[in-house]
Amino acid sequence: MKPASFFASAPWPRALQMSSALGTVLIAGVSIGAYRAVPVPSGFTHYFGLMVALLPPSLFFWSFATIVTGYTVSQHELIIHRLFCSTTIPLAGIRQVYLESALCKDATRLIGNAGLFGFSGLYQSPRLGRFRLFATDFKHAVVLVLADRTVVITPEATQAFADYLHRLFPAVKTVAI
Repeated sequence: MKPASFFASAPWPRALQMSSALGTVLIAGVSIGAYRAVPVPSGFTHYFGLMVALLPPSLFFWSFATIVTGYTVSQHELIIHRLFCSTTIPLAGIRQVYLESALCKDATRLIGNAGLFGFSGLYQSPRLGRFRLFATDFKHAVVLVLADRTVVITPEATQAFADYLHRLFPAVKTVAI
């Protein structure tokens, strides 16, 4: 049995850095403005206004807590590490692994985060269909086609990641696109 191996996530490209900084400033401004507009303490309108004012900061903290920091691969699972949690994806039934640097050109976000500290969620593209995305830089995208789903991740060392998967699963087709 081969030991698990850790792969760091790809470094943030300039566009992700800028969108995260701009998003942080925008969320702070909207939150302050919404809080200042909350009616004086009296009943439903006060609490409703307070909930509306707290929504942007909660989205900010959720995005921050789920920043992808790396990936651990073993013969049984892929673990996506985040700042305060992790996501485990079983690798049983893995069929194909390939590198796909042009992924974002035709992908559409169905639900998830599209640029505040990363890209994650459920996405759709004509080529991949529906897929789960856990990414920082699309130039480092690795597509994992499993029996029941497709997962896209962005390790810093894409070729080393694909080579490691090929060593773990020699029968799996690995393609560089």
